[in-house]
Amino acid sequence: MTSHPVFIDLSLDEQVQELRKYFKKLGAEISSEKSNKGVEDDLHKIIGVCDVCFKDGEPLQIDGILNSIVSIMITIPLDRGENIVLAYCEKMTKAPHQPLAKVCLQSLWRLFNNLDTASPLRYHVYYHLVQVAKQCDQVLEVFTGVDQLKTQFANCPPSSEQMQKLYRLLHDVTKDTNLELSSKVMIELLGTYTADNACVAREDAMKCIVTALADPNTFLLDPLLSLKPVRFLEGDLIHDLLSIFVSEKLPAYVQFYEDHREFVTSQGLNHEQNMKKMRLLTFMQLAESSPEMTFETLTKELQINEDEVEPFVIEVLKTKLVRARLDQANRKVHISSTMHRTFGAPQWEQLRDLLQAWKENLSSVREGLTSVSSAQLDLARTQKLIH
Repeated sequence: MTSHPVFIDLSLDEQVQELRKYFKKLGAEISSEKSNKGVEDDLHKIIGVCDVCFKDGEPLQIDGILNSIVSIMITIPLDRGENIVLAYCEKMTKAPHQPLAKVCLQSLWRLFNNLDTASPLRYHVYYHLVQVAKQCDQVLEVFTGVDQLKTQFANCPPSSEQMQKLYRLLHDVTKDTNLELSSKVMIELLGTYTADNACVAREDAMKCIVTALADPNTFLLDPLLSLKPVRFLEGDLIHDLLSIFVSEKLPAYVQFYEDHREFVTSQGLNHEQNMKKMRLLTFMQLAESSPEMTFETLTKELQINEDEVEPFVIEVLKTKLVRARLDQANRKVHISSTMHRTFGAPQWEQLRDLLQAWKENLSSVREGLTSVSSAQLDLARTQKLIH
């Protein structure tokens, strides 16, 4: 999201005077005369009534008014500007409809970008910025990922508590439109807890698990088990369900659902979507050890009809998690490669053995090339001596 730099071709006193007169004319309870306490008091009073222009003003006109207020705000020293900025941010969240919310979003973005990058006030502005972005469906304009977020605050990192609050908000505003991004946010949130305070992150941990399970594009769930707040959930139903998605097959989930149907529903999880995901995860696990599977095996393991096997495999191939070939004539599926559901010690050992085999094969190739090269040189010398 881009914003123009703040520039008003009037002195601060002139801007304050014009703003007071403007809001007074709109019926706001504000004097048209400047405060004798200085510009900060003027700003407090102007911001206190600035939302009166939301009632009948045109978006373009309101944008100009808000731009004028921002141009004054950024001149206030940091130690005296916090309350002013917070009051302004609160007002920007009160836009009555989407067109005005977009104007408010632009104004907050302008303020955010004109504050010094080392200013701790940028956190507060960004937090409200996300709230307003949600109101006008512009969240991805201000938040594209965790790395981008960290870059925004590189010169003045917020406290752990502040980041936890922000991550919760980002999860809330992305969970309905971008589950993958929302899941990454929750994982990042859980990463802010330490062994000392992980026990208080129960609700966050549960949200993280549910978001990851519900995301149709998240299949590598093993890393969640290593997060400290998730460890504190061991023995709870949500942890049992996560463990099934990490390493068990479809029958284990079906049994869990039969035993805890109400729990699954209460977490906002869709049973049919869970079945679809568990079928795919089960197929991946089978593919790890079976380079070739019959349609009969798949119908049994995945609990589907034989005429559903081909459409299922096609859907799996679209995810690019598995590389395979359908053999309709022999009713088989030939596996070329698959992503592992978990990546622990056995997988590292398998990778080590594979790399070692590659190394040995490359050594054999090099030795073979060296032999061929030597033979060619010997032949060339022999022919030279003959001639």
